[in-house]
Amino acid sequence: MNLSSTNTTVAVLNRETFSKALTKNLIVVVLGISINYINVGLFHTYLKYQIFYMNPRYILFIHLVVNDMTQVMLTIILFIISYTIYKLHVSLCCILVLLALFTTENTPLNLACMAVECYIAICFPLRHTQICTIKRTRMVIGLIWATSLLSVLPDLFITLATEPLDFFHSRVLCQRQTVFPHPLIVKKRDITYAVFFVMVWLIIFYTYFRILFMAKAASQDARKARNTIILHGFQLLLCMTTYVAPSLLSVLQQRFPKNYTDSLFAYYIIVQILPRSISPIIYGVRDKTFRRYLKRHLMCKISIS
Repeated sequence: MNLSSTNTTVAVLNRETFSKALTKNLIVVVLGISINYINVGLFHTYLKYQIFYMNPRYILFIHLVVNDMTQVMLTIILFIISYTIYKLHVSLCCILVLLALFTTENTPLNLACMAVECYIAICFPLRHTQICTIKRTRMVIGLIWATSLLSVLPDLFITLATEPLDFFHSRVLCQRQTVFPHPLIVKKRDITYAVFFVMVWLIIFYTYFRILFMAKAASQDARKARNTIILHGFQLLLCMTTYVAPSLLSVLQQRFPKNYTDSLFAYYIIVQILPRSISPIIYGVRDKTFRRYLKRHLMCKISIS
């Protein structure tokens, strides 16, 4: 994932005017604050009503919300740094990049798990409470983090083993390829992303077509679940564009050499910011139970104010 390639190119080549750079930063900050403001409301609603604590679906959802809040905040910080500070100490940059990578890779895995839960609820309704327990849901969340850690931490270990100590005290442009420069890391990343890409999409397609088959029985819940999987698939498509980022960015540079920085900015908005705005729509608006309690929570806040 090119966390700051969108903007470090701008910083290096100085191709943008101050007003244009300021506009891009304002757009990113406003979008990030808006998305996180909505997500904070969803998180407060979840915490306030105990009914959500006992439902695996909402536990997975709130994990996705908190993960996306963190991811949006980190990527915005990296975006702004590339326009202002330009270079950071490698040690500090490593921490920011690693956290951003963890949360970015968590999202498609979390979406895949939510699709499986939805599939079990529709196709095996009588066994849903036995299969999808609170304990197993927490174990799944732990497995999501363990998978991301196993995917990302080798970058750090390879860098520690191959780079001199002075490297970690130097200042660099804060992006993945500058703090983890070893060629082996790139090969490892490509293989890992290919495995993730195939695995997650197989899960999405399988659950969608199984639910689609059930929806033919005119079940309202099945049709709603099918539409939810479609939204998950669209969200997943945007998120997983990061897995083909190197090839995609290379094509953009060849096709739009004069407007490459603008293309990078559009890529950043579509891939990093936009997918994080879909989760509130799926559960904050479409889900009847969550929507009812969210309205109650908002009405309480309005009456208090």
